[in-house]
Amino acid sequence: MSEHRPLPLWAGRTAALLGIVLVAFTLRQAVATISPILGDIRVDIPISNIGVGLLGTLPPVLLAASGFVAPRVARGFGLDGGIMLALLLMTLGHLVRAFAPGFAVLLVGSVVALAGTGIGNVLLPPVVRRYFPDRVALLTAVYVCIVGVGTAVPAAVAAPVAEQIGWRFLLGIWSVNSVVALVPWLVIIARERRQRLAAAVAVESPPPALVTRLWRSRVALSITVVFSTSTICTYAAFAWLPEILGDIAGSTPTEAGVLLAVTGIISVPGAFVAPLLVARLRNVGWLIAAGIASFLCGYLGLLFAPATLTLLWVLLIGSGSILFPVCLVLINVRTRSHGGTVALSGFAQGVAYALGALGPLLVGLLHDVSGGWALPLLFLLAVTLVAAISAITLARPAFVEDELAR
Repeated sequence: MSEHRPLPLWAGRTAALLGIVLVAFTLRQAVATISPILGDIRVDIPISNIGVGLLGTLPPVLLAASGFVAPRVARGFGLDGGIMLALLLMTLGHLVRAFAPGFAVLLVGSVVALAGTGIGNVLLPPVVRRYFPDRVALLTAVYVCIVGVGTAVPAAVAAPVAEQIGWRFLLGIWSVNSVVALVPWLVIIARERRQRLAAAVAVESPPPALVTRLWRSRVALSITVVFSTSTICTYAAFAWLPEILGDIAGSTPTEAGVLLAVTGIISVPGAFVAPLLVARLRNVGWLIAAGIASFLCGYLGLLFAPATLTLLWVLLIGSGSILFPVCLVLINVRTRSHGGTVALSGFAQGVAYALGALGPLLVGLLHDVSGGWALPLLFLLAVTLVAAISAITLARPAFVEDELAR
């Protein structure tokens, strides 16, 4: 990517900055709002345990599917139009869930809201590149941190707020955030309508041939592997870490819940610092290796000494999540065009979230087969080691378009 002279963040792009921040805040609300109030919802809407499992499986599945749909959305609507579509889907999904008379409609609303979330996930990195090519790392760090806040706030306030105003009103409230986030994008499109319509074809659209050939690029595959490692380990922790800690470290349910929260808290400073380091390190492979080493040490600690330094092992597992923001920056800095960024973002996130959905299932299956947690932890160790090959590949600066041209 060509060098860009840094400009003030507000240099003719205040609306874009505000738009990116607001979209980032909305991106996890559809994911984080249901589980804390599931008991309240089940009072009004009968939901079987299978239904609960289906609702829990939807996020990674829809995020994966959206990864492959989003490049087509960008070709049809442009980046700005794609972000607006994502926000409209999130708004509609929140409202459908709020007024759902039964489980089927609740499920449909969740699908719609999560489809919008997935499209926004994929298109936000190329949007950052378009409007802030001189500050890709900084803006990525900012929006990843805001995504974390947007995940924590709904989860924290859902239960007490639902108790006061009801779960339907609570679910409907989140649609207001999506509507507010639309405003800056309406301003951008109204102000630059003709320019955006031309750019949507000439600049933003990833050529279909590029999308279908990404599997031939070592850079694209390496970023996808690292991204997949991050999602598998993260979803496995969300699903199983409290139970693992209870069984092998003797943690109480309350202690295990707090330790799971620690993995999220420790990831916030890493999410801010890691993108800035990607922009400054000559060899980004060392940063990827640090994330891999954190996961490896954490899993090895749980495997061989789970009860002695439990907090340390949990902190290390949480620190491994720096691989996620690193990949988001690499999607931008290892492509030469907006179209390449859109294509790589959809490819990497689509594959990664699909594998992330399978991760918890495989961990549970291995636990049932073996009757313990040694085999599942060895599986996670193996997944993490695979990413070490990608760290070596990504240590050398290379671009996706250059590899495909060869």
